[in-house]
Amino acid sequence: MIDRSPSPGTSLPGTLLLRTAGACHLDLPHLVDVFGEQRQRFVSILQGFGPGDWAAPTRCADWSAHDVVRHLCDGTEFAIAAGADDRTLDITVGFDPRTSPRRWLAASAGESPAATLGRLVATTSELLACARGRLARGSRFDVHLPYGPMDWTVLMLHLFWDSWIHERDVLLARSAEHPTSDEATGYAAAYGLFISAAVASLFGDPVRDTLTLGGNGGGIFDLDSRGAVTLTISREHAAGPPAAEVTDTLAGRAPAAALGALPASTRTALSHLADFFTTPVDQSPARETREPINDDRSPARHGNTQLEPDAHARHLPATPEGEQRA
Repeated sequence: MIDRSPSPGTSLPGTLLLRTAGACHLDLPHLVDVFGEQRQRFVSILQGFGPGDWAAPTRCADWSAHDVVRHLCDGTEFAIAAGADDRTLDITVGFDPRTSPRRWLAASAGESPAATLGRLVATTSELLACARGRLARGSRFDVHLPYGPMDWTVLMLHLFWDSWIHERDVLLARSAEHPTSDEATGYAAAYGLFISAAVASLFGDPVRDTLTLGGNGGGIFDLDSRGAVTLTISREHAAGPPAAEVTDTLAGRAPAAALGALPASTRTALSHLADFFTTPVDQSPARETREPINDDRSPARHGNTQLEPDAHARHLPATPEGEQRA
């Protein structure tokens, strides 16, 4: 097994390392704390929602705020249950982030907003306790993410990124502020770049560039996917496009203007993920062999404007069984 586990104590303050081959340094205990604080901020807002707020549209086409929060519950429950070699998010067995989570929502159809909010609070608490327990036991195992097998700690970062993006889907669509911290935005921006580079690699479109992002979560992001995907992040104050806007763009939630300062080849490579999310699905659904749950990237809305999909539908290239693609 390729060692993709974290190396506790080796991360420098303000520095993160993510890679598809080799150990990742992401300071998971700190991420768990940041995740809990971020989720609590969102729960506090949801506690003030009335019926109209829960039914309101979001940046996810066809999903209400209630649908988005039910999806977050699904993702949280999945991460709690995920064990060694879990393939729920494996594209080689039929997972499609544009359609699979929609089907999983059927299990909570008819659930009241109050019940959904209670489920979000309970499952979040259970997930954080589960992660801390795994860390205390020194647990190490891989789960399959859409771009290949990774240590379970990277699944936690994936789930945090998904949650952070979906909070914005709910709040920005109602012209509300997204309360977040510098550290939370930094983690979301880092994973947004990492997964975008990993998807670009699956398309045979490697990236070698250094991005300087500003605002909350900003810093220097050194990206190299010519072999295994490697992203080194130095957290520091820097001038550049806001990290939150770039993270939205990479997830297909905002126009590509935030990437305008990058070389054309880098913009193209990092846009594969957003293009995939905003491309209509073929009429025939992908084969699915698993039931569980996580991660929707339905055609996204930025404000009230539907992002235009590519003229030609795209599919994520499958990673052959047993092969680590990079």
